[in-house]
Amino acid sequence: MTEKIIEKLTAKFPAALKDHSEFRGDTTLKIDAEHLREVASFLKNDEDTQYNLLVDVYGTDRLKLGQTPRFAVNYELYSIPKNSFVTLVVEAPDPGRNGGADGSGRFGEPLPKVASVTDIWPTANWLERETYDLMGIEFENHPWLHRIMMPDNWVGHPLRKDYPLGGEPVYFEKDRNNPRFAHLGKQIMAGPSFETELPEEMDTNGHMVLNLGPHHPATHGVLRLATELDGEKVIRVTPELGYLHSGFEKTGENKRYEKFIPYCDRMDYVSPMNNNLSYVMAVEKLMDVEIPEHVQYVRVILAELQRIASHMIWLGTHAMDVGGTPHAAPLYCFMMRERILDIFEMVCGARMTTSYFSVGGLRWPLPGAFMDAVRAFLKEFAGYYHDYHVMLTKNPLWLSRLKGIGILKAEEAIALGITGPLLRAAGVPLDLRKVRPYCVYDQFDFDVPTSTDADSYARYTVRMEELHQSMRIIEQAINQIKPGPYRTADRKVALPPRQEISTSMESLIHHFKLVTEGYLPPVGQIYSIGENPKGWLGFGLISDGTAKPYRLRVRGPSFVNLQATNTMARGGFISDLITIIGSIDIVLGEVDR
Repeated sequence: MTEKIIEKLTAKFPAALKDHSEFRGDTTLKIDAEHLREVASFLKNDEDTQYNLLVDVYGTDRLKLGQTPRFAVNYELYSIPKNSFVTLVVEAPDPGRNGGADGSGRFGEPLPKVASVTDIWPTANWLERETYDLMGIEFENHPWLHRIMMPDNWVGHPLRKDYPLGGEPVYFEKDRNNPRFAHLGKQIMAGPSFETELPEEMDTNGHMVLNLGPHHPATHGVLRLATELDGEKVIRVTPELGYLHSGFEKTGENKRYEKFIPYCDRMDYVSPMNNNLSYVMAVEKLMDVEIPEHVQYVRVILAELQRIASHMIWLGTHAMDVGGTPHAAPLYCFMMRERILDIFEMVCGARMTTSYFSVGGLRWPLPGAFMDAVRAFLKEFAGYYHDYHVMLTKNPLWLSRLKGIGILKAEEAIALGITGPLLRAAGVPLDLRKVRPYCVYDQFDFDVPTSTDADSYARYTVRMEELHQSMRIIEQAINQIKPGPYRTADRKVALPPRQEISTSMESLIHHFKLVTEGYLPPVGQIYSIGENPKGWLGFGLISDGTAKPYRLRVRGPSFVNLQATNTMARGGFISDLITIIGSIDIVLGEVDR
């Protein structure tokens, strides 16, 4: 397919394709910025390509690579009909040196610019805003190009290479009258105001604008929904993010590859095993490391246990938010999650911050009681799974609060880059474990649950069936797994065996260098995605050949899926908004990265 794309692009847009490359099975097309929009439209609509899902947009600051222009924008595209990925790299032209403008984005200086593709792929809206906010790249003709994580009057762009890692001074309103800070001018941030900036289309005179959150329990404590209301009917919802900052990407670019694994636990902190799996698979892809079959089976078992635990958190809190359900429902859900966390604690000594998967394998072998514990859990969970259906599936109040609420049709979901249960509830059977199997998912017989109702109840039924399918996968895995090494033998990432260190100076030196310096991937760029409980978790890695990633990109499903809130809520009632947020299943640690 790559050859056909290149042939068509060259014929149709001779000046657009500047270069192309293949690395670790990924195709990267370098596109001239002036032709970005016409190439994007072609790749989306041409019958041979049909790249209808924009997975990610992120910027790269190439300052320390010595490349010009300094900034580039990466577009990760996926074709659902063709089951194909492609990466576009578009260099953002330097804005020139007028008035000292060197593209550094210091206050008042012009920023590098590329064209917006929000009208081609609507999901680009938030992704472009994030790139503008954190990397300082402007997107021309974006419908509302404002910062999305940082305050609008924040100085600088945190993901740039010349932005300090920590300890940067931030001055607030109280410092304005201090003569020592007079030279800072507009770098002094204004104090908080009740007149928070809202999108221009919001009618604050004709309608009431209600702030739902960030302290509302149904918004998870750090999400604000600016909701325009006509009576109780929702006209428009604008999620406001940025109340919780963690700086995962900036931190990851200053840590050795293996040292970033514990940070993955803290993103979607109810799915640490799945986060770890997606990340180590990305590094293993970059390093071209083969993983033993035994390790692959263990990873699948633990990832599916984590999927069940994540869905238990979702179901318990969703039932509590919606109300009108048996009070025991959340307790039943949390009890089963605790059983899974008991297994995790047995495996690695931690319940939530697991960090058990390592690049090349597992931290240490499974304990002897593991298989019996998993079998006991499956037997117990099967009974409670039936109870969840009894309590909720035909409950009249549950039905009245979910049926027909928060419609998100398939074409809307694809346009917004939605993945996971939300997309499958709209009738699109897209699950990477099936269409592009990783680990040993191709060894198991399981179904991909879907629904065509596309409402909150459909999202409930899809996740309920996913619980059943996870049980099927785990049962097959524990019956098929065979003894084997818990780590790869590839010395690029594996420490030499203990007995070898005692007799070989070369092995001792290799051990010392791996521990003290880390491993050195080749120069290259990859993008890797895992099918997480909430949707696609993507990691983009750009290696400059050192032990730290030059660029580490995290694409969280909660961030992208949350963008569908307005589409689902328009025309409904304010009470439905609680149901809709719960049906998306977000974790703000994955949103406010």
